[in-house]
Amino acid sequence: MKIFATGDTHGNFERFRPEYFPEGLELTKEDVVLQLGDFGGVWFGDERDDEALDWLKGLPSTVAFVSGNHENYDALVKYPIENWHGGRVQPIRPHVLHLMRGQVFELAGRTFFTMGGAASHDIEDGILSLEDPNFERKYLTLKRKEHARFRIDHLSWWREELPSEEEYAEARRNLDAHGWAVDYILTHCAPTSIALQFSRHNVADHLTDFLQEVKDRVQYHYWLFGHYHGNKAIDTKHILLWEQIVQIL
Repeated sequence: MKIFATGDTHGNFERFRPEYFPEGLELTKEDVVLQLGDFGGVWFGDERDDEALDWLKGLPSTVAFVSGNHENYDALVKYPIENWHGGRVQPIRPHVLHLMRGQVFELAGRTFFTMGGAASHDIEDGILSLEDPNFERKYLTLKRKEHARFRIDHLSWWREELPSEEEYAEARRNLDAHGWAVDYILTHCAPTSIALQFSRHNVADHLTDFLQEVKDRVQYHYWLFGHYHGNKAIDTKHILLWEQIVQIL
């Protein structure tokens, strides 16, 4: 089994094409490309997603993603849950899998802890509600504002971007079961101590603080994350990925 990893795709899967990822032609469904959140393949929640998802299903390998802050959680929650390599997943298509939060998977003889999600930082101008009687006026006002940064609840923003208390509890149970020791950690955002290095927009929140606890307590070899739109080795253990597809096993 070969394992690769890549960062945010936001519904654009061009990087998986043979001209950009020739190694992919030699893979099989036993091999896995891990995607580190802001997958964006389940975005509309209807037939508009089909072309991209069916194309991913046809790849030689399996694509498995953690969730980010730019996912349609209303659509994602409708998919069934199954067990896969020791953890819970939602098969979006055959061999296109959502790796659920707080799980520990065993792949190629290594253990992988997954904790998707992140807080959106592109919402300084607010989150609009379609149920607000003043929605249209507020929307038009913001559209006229230069560089406005806002989102619309249940259309381009979902509160489920951050884990629930149940998901944190499940994460702790699964880490307890593995003695707080895994080989790899896969997340969308980074622990607080790393997240605050990237931008003035990044602030500590419940998830980054939980991930900081994980960083401080868990014995692990590598931590791979996306979210910050860069390709960078923070140090020998913490790797930020975006467009690159890198082999990790």
